[in-house]
Amino acid sequence: MVSGIIVAAGKGSRMGPNVDKLFLEVNGCPVVAHTWRLFDRLPSIGELVIVVRDGLESSFEELGKKYKFTKSFRFVAGGHERQDSVWNGLQALSPAVEIVVIQDGARPCTDPDLITATISAAREMGAAVAAQPVTDTIKESNDGQLVARTLDRSRLWAVQTPQTFRLDIIQRALTEARNQGLIVTDDTAACELIGQPVKLVVGTRPNPKVTRPEDVALVQLLLREAK
Repeated sequence: MVSGIIVAAGKGSRMGPNVDKLFLEVNGCPVVAHTWRLFDRLPSIGELVIVVRDGLESSFEELGKKYKFTKSFRFVAGGHERQDSVWNGLQALSPAVEIVVIQDGARPCTDPDLITATISAAREMGAAVAAQPVTDTIKESNDGQLVARTLDRSRLWAVQTPQTFRLDIIQRALTEARNQGLIVTDDTAACELIGQPVKLVVGTRPNPKVTRPEDVALVQLLLREAK
C-alpha cells in the first residue's frame, strides 16, 4: 500500500505575525485543504496521515467534514523539528504500507502526475524527490555581505515535495539522523547519511510552497488554472 504524510505542523513565521499560512484562504478554501484534496483524489494513495500542531486537531477535523474528504485519514501531533514531525507520521502508518509519500501541507499546486512519478521511482530506487534544475546563478558568501565564489549551477537542483520512499528506507535514514543528533532540512538529506541513492524527478509545472506573502498570488493563479 502507498500512504501519504502531509506535514502541516509548521508555524510559518515568514508569513508575518498572527498569520497561519496553512489556514490562509486561497481560491475559496484554506491552503492546506487544497493539499489535502489533492491527495484525497489520488487513486494511488491508500490512506493519509496528517501531522498537525498540538491543539489544532479539532480545526483539521472540521476541515475534513466541511470538504467531505473520503480517503481514510488520521492525525498525529508534530514534533520540535520537521524531521520529528515526519517521524511521528511514520509511526502512525498502517502495517501494510510499503511506500510513503511525504508532502508539505503548504504546497497545494503539485501536479498529480508528479506524485505518481515519484511513487514509481521510489519503487525502483528506494527514494525519489520532486526537483527542478537551478536556473539562476548561485553565489556563496561566507558572511552574508560579500561573494566568496560562484557555484556551478549545472550541478545544482532545487528539491521540493513530494519526497517518496520505501518505508524501510526512510525509517532507517531518519533513525540514523536521530542517532547522530543531526537536524536535516529535508527527508532526502537523511538518505545521504546511509548512502541511499535518491532519484530526481523533474516536474513540468510550477510547484510552489506558500512561505512568504508574495507566494500567495502565484499559488492563487495556479489553483485557478488547475480548476
